[in-house]
Amino acid sequence: MFILKRQDVEIGSFQHPSKEQKIPILSYQGQTFRLLSVFNAAQEEEARTLWRDLTDNRGKACVLLEEPERFSVWGKIQLEQSSSETRASAASANGVSTVYVRAGVLIIQAMYEDIEDLMGGKQAKRFEGDLAEIGQQMRLPQMTSAELITGLLKLDPFSAALPAWQTNHLNIIFKELYRIGRTYFGRSNFTARALEALDDLSPTERDAFLTWLKQLSSGQLWN
Repeated sequence: MFILKRQDVEIGSFQHPSKEQKIPILSYQGQTFRLLSVFNAAQEEEARTLWRDLTDNRGKACVLLEEPERFSVWGKIQLEQSSSETRASAASANGVSTVYVRAGVLIIQAMYEDIEDLMGGKQAKRFEGDLAEIGQQMRLPQMTSAELITGLLKLDPFSAALPAWQTNHLNIIFKELYRIGRTYFGRSNFTARALEALDDLSPTERDAFLTWLKQLSSGQLWN
């Protein structure tokens, strides 16, 4: 939608409705945008790839902010809309609750962070490559290239710019996450550690997702 410079915009924050944290917001010509992803100065192409994917392929209203030391992608929001109401009631166009998609993003990011913490950056990069390979083979939205995987790992799971995953996509993702997780963690209980990321959801959302996950064929792997 827009490629802007720092002098073009105003940046502030608002209080998250259910957490003790401030949410960065950007204002431009009466419109308000929420921070989705941040990239360093050397990651300009990754930032532009995510911005183009959100605007051109998914029809999102987004800003790419260019600064000397970083690039950032921001998604349009309505401040008067309650974030808690959005999380509880919003569903993607294909009927899959955004809570389930958000949970998928949280679990992927948790596994990546676990690998990076326990095994180092080299193995974390290999995990990124594994995700991109799966995304390419299965044609999973926002997972078909290394650049998109980088964007996914940096994505704010509580933003409006979640991947357009359907039930079949999520079933594949959880099946493949378990398969490649075994190659990194062996028989250790890595699924329990990954599911701890769901603590960022409300208890109602967490319970709803876990109930839904059990209904998937891949969900049995995560019990």
